[in-house]
Amino acid sequence: MNAATVPDRFPWAALLAGLVALAVLLALGTWQVRRLAWKEALVARIETRLASAPVSLAEAERMFALSGEVDYLPVRLAGRFDHAHEAHFLATWKGEAGFFVYTPLILDGRAVLVNRGFVPYARKDAASRPEGQVGGVVTVQGLARDPLPGKPSWVVPDNDPARNVFYWKDMQAMAAAAGYPDAAGRVPFFVDAGDAPNPGGLPVGGVTLVDLPNNHLQYAVTWFGLAAALVGVMGTWLWRRRTAA
Repeated sequence: MNAATVPDRFPWAALLAGLVALAVLLALGTWQVRRLAWKEALVARIETRLASAPVSLAEAERMFALSGEVDYLPVRLAGRFDHAHEAHFLATWKGEAGFFVYTPLILDGRAVLVNRGFVPYARKDAASRPEGQVGGVVTVQGLARDPLPGKPSWVVPDNDPARNVFYWKDMQAMAAAAGYPDAAGRVPFFVDAGDAPNPGGLPVGGVTLVDLPNNHLQYAVTWFGLAAALVGVMGTWLWRRRTAA
């Protein structure tokens, strides 16, 4: 038997590789569909919260104890700012570099870190904006914000408590820098102050950005589209092999 009469062996390895790739694409598409449902529920929950009336700090803490999250929940609380212990979070606001000022608000012997808003880079030192260091009992209305479970990404720089500069919201480190290292002595979430003007204009409040991109449908369509294209390619390949036999 010469080489011309040797039967063409079926490329099972290629077929198996194609089926594995198809399974991966279908799994990715299905995962994105599930993520889509999760994101839509999350967006709906946050939109409902943002439209609701502010709750007391005690109610927000009760909800946090039950669910572990209170992100974007409107709250109202009262206390005295401890301006001597600000923490500074590096930020950009409307194209200008600067800091979000987190100031402990002293309550019933405990403190909650309140993001009072933005100050330009050159006004980091509280002494450069004395008008905004309001004294006495103040009422803050804003949004509760959950603490992060950890550093969001390796590309984010490490926090620098020695310089009082923070690049990600590490509650333990920020609270310690502000003089409240004991978890029992502070509220377990942040509060972003609303846009009520501060004396002297600084900090500029109302800096919370509610940005919840939802691209999961697009991703699901992409993965399922690639799966359909792969089925077409494999089908054409198998059909040509059969007709050529």
